Amino acid sequence: MRNATAMTDSPAVDPVDQKLPFGQLLVLGIQHVLVMYAGAITVPLIIGGALKLPPEQIAFLINADLFASGIATLIQTVGIFGFGIRLPVMMGVTFAAVGPMIAIGTTPGLGILDIFGAGLVAGAIGMIIAPFVSRLIAWFPPVVTGTVITVIGVTLMEVAINWAGGGVGNPHFGNPVYLGVSFAVLVFIVAFMRFGSGFIGRIAVLLGILFGFIVAALLGKVSLAGVDSAPWLAVVMPFHFGWPHFNVSAIIAMTIVLLVTYIESTGMFLAVGEIVGRPVDSKALTRGLRTDGIGTFIGAVFNTFPYTSYSQNVGLVGVTGVRSRWVCVTGAVILIVLGLVPKMAIVVAAVPQFVLGGAGIVMFGMVAATGIKILAGNDFVGNRNNLYVVAISLGIGLIPMVSKQFFSALPVELAPLLHSGILLASVSAVVLNMIFNGVRSPRDSRVISTAIKTENS
Repeated sequence: MRNATAMTDSPAVDPVDQKLPFGQLLVLGIQHVLVMYAGAITVPLIIGGALKLPPEQIAFLINADLFASGIATLIQTVGIFGFGIRLPVMMGVTFAAVGPMIAIGTTPGLGILDIFGAGLVAGAIGMIIAPFVSRLIAWFPPVVTGTVITVIGVTLMEVAINWAGGGVGNPHFGNPVYLGVSFAVLVFIVAFMRFGSGFIGRIAVLLGILFGFIVAALLGKVSLAGVDSAPWLAVVMPFHFGWPHFNVSAIIAMTIVLLVTYIESTGMFLAVGEIVGRPVDSKALTRGLRTDGIGTFIGAVFNTFPYTSYSQNVGLVGVTGVRSRWVCVTGAVILIVLGLVPKMAIVVAAVPQFVLGGAGIVMFGMVAATGIKILAGNDFVGNRNNLYVVAISLGIGLIPMVSKQFFSALPVELAPLLHSGILLASVSAVVLNMIFNGVRSPRDSRVISTAIKTENS
């Protein structure tokens, strides 16, 4: 009787900390890896091509990227020594750094070793300033948070649409076959989300991607070239390209990029915190941002680039309703394995981008929907000032997506700041909220968690 009472009184495990059966963890982890894989390998492909590296070195960059991505994700999800937000987050190379890294790598007298050196220093600086940046959370009340998260989802919809069309740079972009398969994947996912029950419903995105892969293969749109020649095992050695070089201008540029990703990561962490029902406070945000810094540092050690949380995986958490961070821990282990086994990595990379298009619409749409739900908890009738904050910030945040040339006449040094719709919306919403609603004390997470209820709560 005593044991029964003790069991009744024992606190339930938070869904975020719940460890699912191994089989479910494996399948759900694979699902997370598949939805982020295209983005994860795109940056090393772009940088390697821009620096005119030979194919074998570009292949090494991809393996190193997957390996370091897995390590950064492990730190972020498991948490250790003041690092890690301990939420279901997958880490990958940030696209915000692509432009500056190409500029550094192609400048006469500089090269890839200067990129790695800048990453080392910027990562170290990021770890130091994370506690100060995390105090910005006081400037993110629900009207600001909701606006930023909505802009994240809406601006990233461009990525999903480009995937559906076959991927940027594809000479056959918009091919009806691509569009048809993307639409079929979307319909397939919706059907399983609507009629699938239990675990089957939770892996609707994975099943949709597998369905699309099979259809694409039958249509002859899947290439497994390179699988036979790729080795089974390739160890990722630190400083493979040599000792890093340290250039002051490169370090400044990379540090600015890290600050931009910190603002974007803040919005992403707030989003996933609301989705899983564990609102992010200043301490948790510090651990998360500090991991962005150490991820960038580790990336430079292992011959790769700055890291941040991936929004498509945040959307996937909302779609599946699976809040366990151990799913992403499993995904991290899978990434490490893929980084060490090139043959497997090539097979996963064979999933065409147009197959991911239908899934991307669902996932990024879920991020936007989460922002809209947060906004719904605000008072727009009694406080019309909130309308101005949202309306203007949405417009400013969409500028880089609507007009690629809008800021083209401004100095190129400002590109990392001006080409991020998330950053523009964040700054706009924070400033406008201060103008219209005044500066308030740090937000109370209990108010946030009460005002914002996810479907998984």
